[in-house]
Amino acid sequence: MSSSEHKPSPAPLYRDRNLRIIFAITLMAVLGVASITPAFPQIAAYFAIPKQSIGLLIITFTLPGVFLTPVLGVLADRLGRKRVLAPALLLFGCAGGACAFVRDFEILLLFRFLQGTGAAALGSLNITIIGDLFSGKQRAEAMGYNASVLSIATASYPFLGGLLATFGWYYPFYLPLLAIPIGFLVITRLELPKPKQTQTLLPYLRSAWKSLSNKKAILFFSVSLVVFIILYGTFLTYLPLYLAERFGAQPLQIGLILACMSLVTAITSSQTGRLTRRFREINLLRFSFIFYAIALLMMPFAPNLPLLLLPIALLGFGQGTNMPALQTLLTSLAPIEYRAAFMSMNGMILRLGQTLGPVIMGGVFLLAGVSATFFAGCFFALSMFAALLLWAKND
Repeated sequence: MSSSEHKPSPAPLYRDRNLRIIFAITLMAVLGVASITPAFPQIAAYFAIPKQSIGLLIITFTLPGVFLTPVLGVLADRLGRKRVLAPALLLFGCAGGACAFVRDFEILLLFRFLQGTGAAALGSLNITIIGDLFSGKQRAEAMGYNASVLSIATASYPFLGGLLATFGWYYPFYLPLLAIPIGFLVITRLELPKPKQTQTLLPYLRSAWKSLSNKKAILFFSVSLVVFIILYGTFLTYLPLYLAERFGAQPLQIGLILACMSLVTAITSSQTGRLTRRFREINLLRFSFIFYAIALLMMPFAPNLPLLLLPIALLGFGQGTNMPALQTLLTSLAPIEYRAAFMSMNGMILRLGQTLGPVIMGGVFLLAGVSATFFAGCFFALSMFAALLLWAKND
């Protein structure tokens, strides 16, 4: 294939073969956390660990990405996307599946670290590849479809993980084995344009750094950081504990509630093409943080599980407007020659948010209780909304 952007067929965009392979990668990119959170209360009980320590299962998984994602992005630009992506999928699948056979918490954390090492490239390179293959409104449409797939996965995985956890806390850890055949599919079937690399390493790094350090990029990286502090700190780590403590929710119920948020996100993301024809992407980002703040403020006041679904849906709507808009804005800032490095920097920031979220909210939990984690998340959302407004005035 030439180095020019991929020319999709006249068929609907979601039927493009390469895009479908990207969807499969996306399904794996969110598997590592979403499928196991409903089992958190069971895992804490089985290993007899303090509840605030359950976040270590997320921290050890996301931490490798903080350091490795930018390096993997540079390698993907220099060596090619597939040479990084395929081994990452194989490591993710093998290490993740090994977690199911571990009965010592420290060893479990070790395998989570290895699984996270494989996951470090997945969430950024799939978006990078969409940026490589599509442009303009098709890029926004493809981002929306991919965000819908991601959201359907994050809707399905908590339910599936909760269902599997009814048989034992370790059953959700069998799911990562699916990454192994996807890795071979990437090797044999994925067709990609090749970035033109005429620069040696040092000039390449200087050019990439220039792209990374502009004000728009820093703002959008900050958006990623705050979103994932909220999602991985408040929503995925402490909402399951809150549901179990206050309402006596079982793993399957927790999974269904988490799934509702992702289902709304999927529906909203699928309409990205229409939304971007009416609103600029930057305005969609601003709207999203208002929805985050309202949803998080409402959650601790819900008197029962059915009424809790309203703020859960609002959070999902916010995520559905945020994610495709942010990814489209980011991929538009960098040319193909160092797009992987650019998106991998965002992946590093994303992983940093995933890592800091449980740490920050764990501190809030210790100081003020589980309800305070929702108020802290609301504070982060309002702060980011204010930053986006301030940037608009100064831009």
